[in-house]
Amino acid sequence: MPQGGIDAGESPRIAALRELQEETGLTEEVVSIVGESEGWIRYDLPSDLIGKAFKGRFRGQEQKWFLMRFDGPDTQISIDTEHPEFGRWQWMTPEDLLASIVPFKRETYAAVFAEFGDRIRETS
Repeated sequence: MPQGGIDAGESPRIAALRELQEETGLTEEVVSIVGESEGWIRYDLPSDLIGKAFKGRFRGQEQKWFLMRFDGPDTQISIDTEHPEFGRWQWMTPEDLLASIVPFKRETYAAVFAEFGDRIRETS
């Protein structure tokens, strides 16, 4: 679930597509945006990470989420990017992802899955 900041003058939708490409190598030609969170979903870092994570500059994040359908073969996914952020990737069900995500992000991901609901299964 690629994530990142919004650059100056950039819309959340354009930022999502840029972050997707930066983190997975996928371009907008092979994805379709099929959903957007109604509002912004926020999480706070646990106290032991404040001042350490995000280079110490933030206490959490407020995020706009997009549901995308990938219309290409898995061979197009490349996490070996200019500035790699991941060591490996895999497709996961929402349930498996919630079970494996760091605990402080679990509620955020559950909110995203609840909002997108059945559209997640429809796009799989």
